[in-house]
Amino acid sequence: MNIELLKRLCETPGVPGREERVRGLIEREVKGLFDEVRTDAMGSLICTRAPRGGKKSGGRGTRPTRVMLLCHMDEIGFYVSHITDKGFIYLDPAGGFDPRNLFSRRVLVCAADGDIKGVMNPGGRPIHISGPDERTKVPEVKEFFVDIGLPADKVRKKVKVGDYVVMDEPMIEVGEKLVSKAMDNRVACWLGIESVRALDKSGGKHACEIVVAFTTQEEVGLRGAKTSSHAVQPDIGLGIDVTLSCDTPGVPDAEMVTRQGKGFALHVKDASFISDHKLIDQLEAIAKKKRIPSQRSILRAGGQDGAAAQQAAAGARAVGITVGTRYIHTVTEMVDRKDLAAARDILAAYLAEVA
Repeated sequence: MNIELLKRLCETPGVPGREERVRGLIEREVKGLFDEVRTDAMGSLICTRAPRGGKKSGGRGTRPTRVMLLCHMDEIGFYVSHITDKGFIYLDPAGGFDPRNLFSRRVLVCAADGDIKGVMNPGGRPIHISGPDERTKVPEVKEFFVDIGLPADKVRKKVKVGDYVVMDEPMIEVGEKLVSKAMDNRVACWLGIESVRALDKSGGKHACEIVVAFTTQEEVGLRGAKTSSHAVQPDIGLGIDVTLSCDTPGVPDAEMVTRQGKGFALHVKDASFISDHKLIDQLEAIAKKKRIPSQRSILRAGGQDGAAAQQAAAGARAVGITVGTRYIHTVTEMVDRKDLAAARDILAAYLAEVA
């Protein structure tokens, strides 16, 4: 398993609207895997691979079935919105944050002349001089600021409103798990690359046309997936993403969504779309035949790029293929190696069989 690639993907900064560094990494990585690679107006990377033998495939009209994998590149982060007279940097969020997870974080301010290390904290008194009420209050996201350790005049020379900020945490291996910021959704970027590599290793034959779209701005409304899906007009859309794995203390079993180590998750529904039930059955049958562990999941809220593929133009059959992840939207997002491998293997197997 190519963990080094996942590490590079997770550690590369890229918030909604500023995914260019992630896109550049992927462009270099996919050389030779696709027949055409292009960047659309929204910044999504559209990678197309023509059929390579296999059974005859029938899509719309006379063209082969077009299968689109949607893998968003962006991670949750911030934009610089204000610099105070003392040089402290205030932020506007790009994506959903729980402020309980933002205390005392190391961050990178991604500016025109390079990345600048800093720390993030909320305004207020430290524990030594605060009262009991202050210590129990959870600040709002807007109360957090970044300190890069420089006087205001130097901060203003280096940092501008509109620069972006991400968490500064390396990927680590913990037991059988992998932990990092931005697993959501660099896991999908990894799968978009590694599933096609796995397909090649198994012979490389597929009757369908494969389009892997590494999309932008998912965390703020599936925006890149909407435009790229309208352009591609797939017959089948596979929304590749992480999903919740709340198999941890404090969450009832009925709300766990997925259990880690039990395989990839077939995403039945969320707030944005309901998967095609025949696709779910088909993928489940392939998984059973290939002995790839799988589970089904329903997410009560939230959405993912599969919805955009399903609803683009005249519509498409769509399903979500996800990897259960603990502690989502934190710097400790945790995935199980077995689930990651299962998601890669089902994608490669499905692409080889779809007609």
